[in-house]
Amino acid sequence: MTTAPLRAPDTSGAVPGNAPAPGPLDQVAPFVQFGPDLLAAALAEVPEDGVTEFTDSWHDLPADAHLGTATPYRFRRYGSFRLLPDRLEKLPHAAFFQDRTVNKVNGGVDRMFAPLDDAVASGAALRTVVRTLFGRLPGPRTGIDTCGVHQIRVTATTDAEGHPAPEGIHQDGHSYVAQVLIRREDVEGAESTLYDLGRRRIHHALLTTPMETIVLDDRRVLHGVSPVRPAPGARTGVRDMLLVDFFPGPTG
Repeated sequence: MTTAPLRAPDTSGAVPGNAPAPGPLDQVAPFVQFGPDLLAAALAEVPEDGVTEFTDSWHDLPADAHLGTATPYRFRRYGSFRLLPDRLEKLPHAAFFQDRTVNKVNGGVDRMFAPLDDAVASGAALRTVVRTLFGRLPGPRTGIDTCGVHQIRVTATTDAEGHPAPEGIHQDGHSYVAQVLIRREDVEGAESTLYDLGRRRIHHALLTTPMETIVLDDRRVLHGVSPVRPAPGARTGVRDMLLVDFFPGPTG
């Protein structure tokens, strides 16, 4: 069963009026990068087999049918949740929607992706990761009560690059976006760059170790990721990412 797409309010370029302590929002960096220790320590509280089941689930992602390429290079699943104090409340499966103002390649259409596997959606590993990231948002959390979870695999071969962000430099249309590296095998590229709203580069990073993370305020920065290529000597390469969008859910 599916429902109408969950559409986050278009907050691209907007700055909320309330500011986090200790200073106003414009004094808070619009992004933060964490090494692997943050999520590794949080996941240490989860049974090891549950963490393994979570990370291995990237091996079972269907092809993204919205790429428009003869051979798929991106594979993904998607789900959305209400953030409750003691749990994630899974919302009915719905299409993923972005406005064309933030995604000129795939925006303006409802994209239906395969749902998260039930074991992933209800598992302690995902809940732990989401709650940990929610506590590290680079700005106020007031009103942020919903998240979208994307499992994404991008592959590359000697014949074709993989494109983590075919839309180029962009915003996602949410309040905050967390980017977590799950797996990186036999690839080069996939360099992450953040820009201010004037498209001036403000941060550059290469995520190489599982659980390295960037969390950004999507209203105050743009981001892009360079193409993925196989490493020298490899015929194929794989890059697995967990993306978590945080935003106010619909009211009424």
